[in-house]
Amino acid sequence: MKLDFDKMGGLIPAIIQDNCTGKVLMLGFMNKEAYDKTQEIGKVTFFSRTKNRLWTKGEESGHFLNVCSITTDCDADTLLIKVNPVGPVCHTGSDTCFDEKNEADFYFIQYLQDFIDRRKSEMPEGSYTTYLFEKGLDKILKKVGEECTEVIIAGEKEDKAETVYEISDLAYHVLVLMVSAGITVEDVTRELEKRHVIDHKVKQERMQ
Repeated sequence: MKLDFDKMGGLIPAIIQDNCTGKVLMLGFMNKEAYDKTQEIGKVTFFSRTKNRLWTKGEESGHFLNVCSITTDCDADTLLIKVNPVGPVCHTGSDTCFDEKNEADFYFIQYLQDFIDRRKSEMPEGSYTTYLFEKGLDKILKKVGEECTEVIIAGEKEDKAETVYEISDLAYHVLVLMVSAGITVEDVTRELEKRHVIDHKVKQERMQ
């Protein structure tokens, strides 16, 4: 799709979003030259209206915004750029220009599944994830079972830190199983949402 730079006198807004956490980090503007340079070097480059020149974010501080993906809206006059930021984004030292903490929240689960999916495609040597995929489904299922047992043992101890650690191990191996089976986080989310609605209806029916 051809970008429409004409609506705002040669500029289009670029929304910058953390690829891992989903947090909106900042808003900037690009002209055609800034957009082309962003694609060329893989680091977000704006047209600075105050400096009246191209400005690669982080060119002085080293806090670059490394580009993961670039998409446009339906009118082709706004960009959504997902990035991996290096350090704080705002000149004030804040994580974002909206004075928010750039914390992972639940978006990290999606990021981790995407990472595991890339491991499955690329199969880099020396990667534990590669090892699991090379060994196949039986090995993956065995690890899921082992981690379930570890979670139960930790839970029985009522040790929060150990339980969190073991649940994290289990979650990782379940994600490997999901990638192996072609199941996405969205698939599971939709199933949970469907069950939640059904449960709500059942409660209403029982109350009548």
